[in-house]
Amino acid sequence: MNAVFLSRLYFEAAAFFNFLFVPLALGLSILIAITETVYVKSRDEDYKKIAKFWGTLFLINFVISSLGIAIECCLVTNWPNYSMSVKEIFGPSCAAKFTVVFFLESILLGIWVFGWKEIPRKLHVGCIWLAAMVLSACSYWILFSNSFLQQHIGYTIQKGPEELAVFVPGVTKTFASLIFFHTLSGAYVLAAVFVMGISAYHLLKRQQIDLFKKSYRIALPFTLVFLLFGIIQGCMVGSEVAETQPAKLASMASHWETTEHAPMILLSIPDEKNERNRVEIARIPGALSLFAYHEKSAVVVGLRDFPREQRPWVLKNALAFRLMGGLGMIIALVLMVMWLRKNKLEQSPRLLKIIFYAIPLPYLAIEAGWMLTETGRQPWIIYSLMKTSKVVFPTPDSKVLLSLILVLLANLGLGIADFYFLRNFARKGPG
Repeated sequence: MNAVFLSRLYFEAAAFFNFLFVPLALGLSILIAITETVYVKSRDEDYKKIAKFWGTLFLINFVISSLGIAIECCLVTNWPNYSMSVKEIFGPSCAAKFTVVFFLESILLGIWVFGWKEIPRKLHVGCIWLAAMVLSACSYWILFSNSFLQQHIGYTIQKGPEELAVFVPGVTKTFASLIFFHTLSGAYVLAAVFVMGISAYHLLKRQQIDLFKKSYRIALPFTLVFLLFGIIQGCMVGSEVAETQPAKLASMASHWETTEHAPMILLSIPDEKNERNRVEIARIPGALSLFAYHEKSAVVVGLRDFPREQRPWVLKNALAFRLMGGLGMIIALVLMVMWLRKNKLEQSPRLLKIIFYAIPLPYLAIEAGWMLTETGRQPWIIYSLMKTSKVVFPTPDSKVLLSLILVLLANLGLGIADFYFLRNFARKGPG
C-alpha cells in the first residue's frame, strides 16, 4: 500500500461517510415541507405532529453531519497540488457550500424550530421550503465540482496545465445537471423509504395508526415519482458517460471487445489479467448499445481498446454498477406492491416488515453509485487531463495510514451515533 492508494482510500472513506448523512437531509427536508403544507391547508393537527416528528429526525441527522470531517480537509492534506490547480473551480463552490449550509440554512432551520407559535403558519411553512431549496441548491455546487472531474469543460489553462479557471459554461453544463438531478432523485427516494419504513414499524406495533397512515400516504407517491425520474436520469447519465468516459462505461458493463449490438450482462465476474469475463449470466443482446447510445446497433468500445494503464478497476466498477441497478429494481418492485396494497397496507404485516427492512437498500444503492462515480474515472483525477498519481502529496506511507485510521474511527463514531439517535427517537414516535 503506497501513499497514492492510501490517499485514495482516505478520500473515499470521507466521501462514503459524508454521503450517509446528506441524502437523508435532502429528502427529509422536502417531505417535511410537503407535510407542513398539507397541515396549513387542511388545519389537521395530525400533519403538524408528523412534520415535527420528521423534523426532529432531520435535525438529529443535520447536527451530527455537521460534525463530520469534511472532504475538503482531505483535499488540503493529501492532494494540495491538485487543490492549487483547481482552486478557481473548487474555491467558489466550497465557499458557497459553507456559507449556505452553516449560515443561511442554519438561520432558516432556527426560525422553523422555534417559530411554531411565534410566526404565522404561511411564513413558517415558507421557512422550511426555503431551507429545503437552499439545501438542494448547495448540493448542486458540490456536484458541479465533482462533475468537473468527470467532464472538464468550461475552463482555460493559465500558466501551464497546473492552473485552471472556470467559466459559466462549466457551471451550466449538461453533465453537472444530469448528475445533480440523478443524485437528488436518489436522495428523495432514500428519505421516502426511510419515512415509509419507520411508518411500517409503528403500524406493525399498532401505535398511532392514523398518524403513520397519513405519513406513508404522503411518502409513497413521492417515492414512485422520483424513482421513475431517477431511472430516466440514470439512463441519460449512462449515455453521457458513453460519450465522455467510454472506459468507465466498458468497465462497469464488463465489456471487453468493441462490437455492434453490444450485450448487457446482468451478472459477470471479470478476469482483468486475461481480458475476459470468468462468469457471464443472462446476456441481453443489444441492451448495452441501447443503454449507451439509444440504438441497439450502436458500436460500444471494449476495454481491450484502451491501454492497461488507462483502464479503471473493472471488478469494482462492475459490482458497483450491478449493485446500484439491482437494488433499484428491488425497491421499484416493493413500491409497486405497496401501491397495489396502499388502501390495506396496515392489514399486510408481511409487506410492512419488508418495507421496514428495506430502509438500508437505498443507502447501499446510493453508496454504490457514488463509488462508481469516483473510481470509474481512475486512473485520472480529472478525466484525461490530470492523473491521480501525479498530484498526491509525497507524504510517508505511515503518516497517511495513521490519518486514514483516525478519519475512519472518527467518521465511524459519528455514523454509529447518527443511526443510534435516529433509531431511538424513531421508535418512540411523535409526542
